[in-house]
Amino acid sequence: MLTRKQRDLLAFIHKRVQRDGVPPSFDEMKDALDLRSKSGIHRLITALEERGFIRRLAHRARAIEITRLPEDLAAGSTFVPQVIEGSAAAPAPAPARAMRVETYSQDLPVMGRIAAGVPIEAISEVSHHVAVPGQMLDRGGEHYALEVHGDSMIDAGINDGDIVVIREQTTADNGEIVVALVEGHEATLKRYRKTNGMIALEAANQAYETRLLRDDQVQVQGRLVGLIRSY
Repeated sequence: MLTRKQRDLLAFIHKRVQRDGVPPSFDEMKDALDLRSKSGIHRLITALEERGFIRRLAHRARAIEITRLPEDLAAGSTFVPQVIEGSAAAPAPAPARAMRVETYSQDLPVMGRIAAGVPIEAISEVSHHVAVPGQMLDRGGEHYALEVHGDSMIDAGINDGDIVVIREQTTADNGEIVVALVEGHEATLKRYRKTNGMIALEAANQAYETRLLRDDQVQVQGRLVGLIRSY
């Protein structure tokens, strides 16, 4: 049984993972739940982990994995639990009202490296391919992958060397993490905001300043929908 605050936090994390492909920061959680300090978030996270609703992944910045949802949150949700390969024994019958698990994957082209830091030259060549779980992909959209270079998005859970999965699109909503082409030749991965005819490309690392550019200087090339990390 979850308290109201525990349920609200789990719902907020789930919504942000579904939207951005990565969990929110502790500051964003604190603001969403209207708490005064991050210590309250730490207590809620610990309680959710102890009850088996989330799992914190070691050695990863802000890495939280949702392992299950309460029935009221799971109803009508696109949440897909992680599939773990086991022994070759025959599987047990699915319990009543079990959620359907999609296991297909799709090979996506990795279009070189994308800067999560100072912008690098625009990306145009396929370096290799990577298998991506189908539940990361938006139905009906075209996707590609990029290797992250730099640390400007570490507070969004995106580290140097990660593979980001991008849905091709030319528009974005405020707050979404996008691949932005700057002045036709520099590509960067940043959080997108548009206000008063200007585009703000925000880093998720206090060491980097927000870049303010005219609308005609920025072209959205796609939106972040997933992330893959190797160890």
